[in-house]
Amino acid sequence: MNHRDGRPWQNPLTKEDMTAVGLTCAACHTGRFTYQKTAVFIDGAPAITRVDELQKAIGLALAYTRYLPSRFGRFADRVLGPGVRDNAKSVLRAELDEVLEQYKKTKALDDSVKAQGVEEGFARLDALNRIGNTVFALDLNADQNYVAKSAPVHFPRIWDASWFTWVQYNGSIEQPMVRNAGEALGVFAAVNLTGVKDKLYQSSVQPETLHKIEQLLAGMPPDAARGFTGLNSPKWPETILPAIDKTLAAKGAALYKTICQKCHLPPVTTPEFWNSPRWLPPNGAGERYLDVELIPLGHIGTDPAQAEGMKNRKVSIPEDLGVTTNEFGPALGKVVEKTATYWYDHQNPPTPEAVRQNMNGNRPNGIQAPLAYKVRPLDGIWATPPYLHNGSVPNVYALLSPVAERPAKFFLGNREYDPVNLGYRTEEVPGSFEVDTSIKGNLNTGHEFDDNPKKPGVIGRRLNPDERRALVEYLKTQ
Repeated sequence: MNHRDGRPWQNPLTKEDMTAVGLTCAACHTGRFTYQKTAVFIDGAPAITRVDELQKAIGLALAYTRYLPSRFGRFADRVLGPGVRDNAKSVLRAELDEVLEQYKKTKALDDSVKAQGVEEGFARLDALNRIGNTVFALDLNADQNYVAKSAPVHFPRIWDASWFTWVQYNGSIEQPMVRNAGEALGVFAAVNLTGVKDKLYQSSVQPETLHKIEQLLAGMPPDAARGFTGLNSPKWPETILPAIDKTLAAKGAALYKTICQKCHLPPVTTPEFWNSPRWLPPNGAGERYLDVELIPLGHIGTDPAQAEGMKNRKVSIPEDLGVTTNEFGPALGKVVEKTATYWYDHQNPPTPEAVRQNMNGNRPNGIQAPLAYKVRPLDGIWATPPYLHNGSVPNVYALLSPVAERPAKFFLGNREYDPVNLGYRTEEVPGSFEVDTSIKGNLNTGHEFDDNPKKPGVIGRRLNPDERRALVEYLKTQ
């Protein structure tokens, strides 16, 4: 647990560094749905978390703890032990005040740009802008770098992703360490960007732990014989959900081959997938990667906010950080790289170069900001609602339908699964969030099957309702 400048918080009584409870990868990448009172958890699937409301609740709880004597007393007893002197409690109170000031500052910055933003709601997060705000505004103490959360994206599923050439919806990040350490900074791992100069980039990020997590996710290098061996995509649970109609699914398989396979590749269980020319030759470490295709915005026609926002964002950075660009993506990549390098350099002994390369995933720190979105295999797609990169389409059946037939507004927050259409139930429930697809950032356009090929975002012919049902049934088998 650290101050914003990277210094560890210390117990006022023992002077030992304190630990903290915070968000891990599982907060955004653990799926959960219910069906007829049975709950199903899916590791690596998109969460239906609402982070903005969680932050508000934590802020309120901290305020109550600080200002209600009975609550602060219980807090102090648990941190310091019962019966300690008042001066130790005073130091603890001052530390809590600092945390609250950080929270108040962040809320004030959020309020100052809220008019330019889009509410995230359940199952979505403007992850890249949030990371940028934390690093370039809060950590750097540069309010001018704070921007609105204007491009919420659906929490991505993470199975297979360790073996993609590029990750993030806009295919912007190449190296696993930069991806994971950057996300750690985004959820408030501390880094020193303003303090003692010889300790610039000292942080609470733990690259060794991040590497171990990545290894668990990745498994062995995949091939046709063993497939993906790390975190695997889920299989349709027929003991919980209705059985798959095999006859209808067979019709859907034929449709998938002619309509979907060109972009999303053959099923991962087939030799055709493993023989695809999109698999690159092995690198020096004997690892090969799937070169996921990036589809230009002009073709796919989906909401452009995430891709455009990253490409257009600029940041102001002091010279002493050694970052020579003001472009958001490359600047963030360099800051995260320097943070990991500081950790490598300050181990005892320093981390050897070969080990660093292995921990970095044997890949360079590639950063790009194309006006495009990547496509990926569809294994486990049934378990990943809502759909499109911004979660603007509630279920697969709607995604296969013309835009005019997709819901213009629907509610997120209900965990009950809809096995007919492949999505969450979308009626309003207490506390649910309404997605308005007329707002930029929420647009449900593109990836459309229609008979007007000149219409922006049309990628294939119109599918009649029976064909959509067949494809839905087939995708349950993936």
